[in-house]
Formats: sequence, C-alpha cells, structure tokens
Amino acid sequence: MAQPFTLKLARSKLTLEVGPDESALDVLVAHGVDIISSCCQGVCGSCLTVVLEGQPDHQDMYLTPEEQAAGNCFTPCCSRAVSDTLVIDL
Repeated sequence: MAQPFTLKLARSKLTLEVGPDESALDVLVAHGVDIISSCCQGVCGSCLTVVLEGQPDHQDMYLTPEEQAAGNCFTPCCSRAVSDTLVIDL
C-alpha cells in the first residue's frame, strides 16, 4: 500500500495531504490548483512539475532513468514521494 505524504506548494503557499489511495494530481485539482494533465498514467509528461525539496517516488514512464535519479521533477498524476514531504514549484 502506498504511504501518505505532504505536498507543499512553494508559490501558492498551500500544504496538502495526499492519502494512500489518491494521486497528487487528484489532490491538486480538488484544491483548485491549475495544472495541465492529459493521460493521467505518467506517459505524456503534460503534468510534469518541478520538485524543489524532497525525494519523488517515480511511477511514470515519461522520464528517463537519469532524469528520475536527478529527482528535480515528477509527474503528480502517478508518482508519489519517498520522503514525507515534497515541495513543488506551484
């Protein structure tokens, strides 16, 4: 089972909780955050978001292994967090 994590939005100063059974994208949209998305499966990269702090748990097929290892962006439609908190540039 996926672990819950905290999503902090640096620009909008929001702090959101992502539960084990929901995606970061679902939580962002539910809180009125304007974010582009398309496939919701981590294939297209349209929701790709910059990570400022924390370690993403990549579940996408869009980023290369090198890009995933860098940990400076993630796809909120399907990826989660290894760390308790991710700070993103939204």
